[in-house]
Order: sequence, then C-alpha cells, then structure tokens
Amino acid sequence: MRAVVYSRVGAVPELQDVPEPVCPPDGAVVAVRATGVCRSDWHAWKGHDPVPLPNIPGHEFAGVLVEVGPDVSGFAVGDRVTVPFVNGCGRCAWCCAGQAQVCPDQTQPGFTHPGSFAEKVVVRAASFNLVRLPDEVDFVTAASLGCRFATAYHALTAQAWLAAGEWLVVLGCGGVGLSAVMIAAALGARVVAVDPSPSARARALELGAELALADADPDALVEATTGGAHVSLDAFGSAATAAAGVRSLRRRGRHVQVGLMLGDHADAPLPWGPVVARELAVLGSHGMAAADYPGLLAMIASGRLDPRALVGRTVPLAQAGAELMALDAPVPAAAGMVVAVVPG
Repeated sequence: MRAVVYSRVGAVPELQDVPEPVCPPDGAVVAVRATGVCRSDWHAWKGHDPVPLPNIPGHEFAGVLVEVGPDVSGFAVGDRVTVPFVNGCGRCAWCCAGQAQVCPDQTQPGFTHPGSFAEKVVVRAASFNLVRLPDEVDFVTAASLGCRFATAYHALTAQAWLAAGEWLVVLGCGGVGLSAVMIAAALGARVVAVDPSPSARARALELGAELALADADPDALVEATTGGAHVSLDAFGSAATAAAGVRSLRRRGRHVQVGLMLGDHADAPLPWGPVVARELAVLGSHGMAAADYPGLLAMIASGRLDPRALVGRTVPLAQAGAELMALDAPVPAAAGMVVAVVPG
C-alpha cells in the first residue's frame, strides 16, 4: 500500500510503498478515505513528541472497514467508521467507566504505531474504539472531528457541563477554539472569543461568538459577560491565558484547560485566591472517548453543527507530507484545516 513516511526527525515526509498492515486479533484495518493534517502530527515530526521511526503520521481519520479480527464484535467489513485520536485499551477501570481518554495504556495512531497518512491503518481494541458513522456524516467531516471538535465537545459537555444561556469565554481561536465557539453556539450558550489575530476574531464572530476581543483582559471579560463567565476555556495554553480564564469567571464558575502548557508554562501558577473564595473549578481536558461520539455525531447529522465550516481545503494523500511541513509557518485560523482524501 502507499503511505506518507518520514525516517528521521524533520526529514521530508515522502509517499512510499510500504507493507500492508497486519490485523491484530482484537483489531481492525480501516481503508482510509480522509485524514486530517494536524499540528499534533507536526509536533511529532519536529521531535517535540518522540515517536518510533520511521513513522507514518496521521491520527484524525475516517474510512471503511476492510478487515476485522476474530475477537472483534459489533462491527463488520464494509462499515463506515472513525475513531478517537486516543484509543483506550478497553480493559482497565478507566475504559470500563467510559473514560478511555485517560486510559493509562492508551495508544494513538501516528504516535505509538503507524498512522493514517496511508491507504490503510490499524485500529487496536477495535470493538471498544471504533465509532460507526451515520449516513449523514461524510468522511471529510468525520476526519475533521479529530483533535479539534472532539476535544472541544468533551471539554464543554463532559467537563464543564456548559448549558444553554450560560456565558463562555474562549481564549485562543485556532482549530480547537473555533470548534468550541461553534459547539457552544449550537448548545445555546453565549460566547466571547479572545484572540490577537483580527482574522481569527472575525471568524469567531462568523461562527457564533457574540463578541470578539483582542486582549485577555479579565475586567473587560467580566463586564462583557455581565458579571463573569460561567465557563472559560483556554485553547491556547499559556500562563497569561490560563490566569485570565480563571479571573474572568463568576462565582462557582468552571475553567477548562485544553491548550497544552509547555516549556516555561508547564508549572505556571494560577490565582488561587479567587479559586478558593469564589469556589471556582479548574478542570483539565484531553480528547474524547469513543463512547461520547454519538452525541457529537447526532448534532452533525441533525444539521445543528457543521464541522466542514472549518475545513479550508482537501488535497490528495500524496500532498499530505507537504502540508505537514507547511505548518512550520504560522497559519491564520481563518485558513481552516487541511484534509487529505484517499479515493476508494
């Protein structure tokens, strides 16, 4: 089969002929029809997130089952499917409780084993991790859910319990931030978006934000949300944005940290005085389990949510490597994500 491969950190990813994947007894092989080009793949390619080399990147994908292991139940060859980017083991206490996104034995295509920049990809613990697609959801839409929409949906619904009529502050309007804006608007929440980029702010307003600000000024955010937000979501990941998110909350508000806190920000302090005095909740959020996909897919199938609004363009698989390298340059959020399409 054909796949995009890089042999060392920073090497040019090239389309190559590679061996067909072997289906594990508890796994499945998916013929990839669409795969997202994500900055997480770029981090691995740059060596920020070590992966086995040579590596086939890609973790946001959808396609058709072409092989199913003998230990798999509930799925059959020909099913249209997608998977979360975090694949749970399906056996531990966390997976059994429906919280596979924090499975200690998780695997991730494109990181722990060959990914979806290929004509075929293996899914492990397939009975647990496969998600059947409704007929109304096409492959490009399903592939676009990947890190962005699934992460934002879990953060807002499972972690923050965002409700209709509540105020949400979104700090950082890249892919995850704009996904959060769209999901919150679809849930009936009121959104204030924050981003220094004029194009990102304009896009946030187009996608459902009531107000878009350039600066994460807590006083301005409290005023804009008539006394403070019920929920803040830091999709950027910095000491300043995390602190601003906490300070923008009303009493008993919930702050969700989605943006990774890297480098000097890894141990950043928070304003603990307001956290204690106002009984604020500070929550982390990481991906989404397969068990939570039906709610998100139902919103898409019904037309309440259209993830394709964030897809900038589609390209052939042969171009996926070049698109990955292009992420070296900052990409305006308004440009949208790139999805590589594999003809079936």
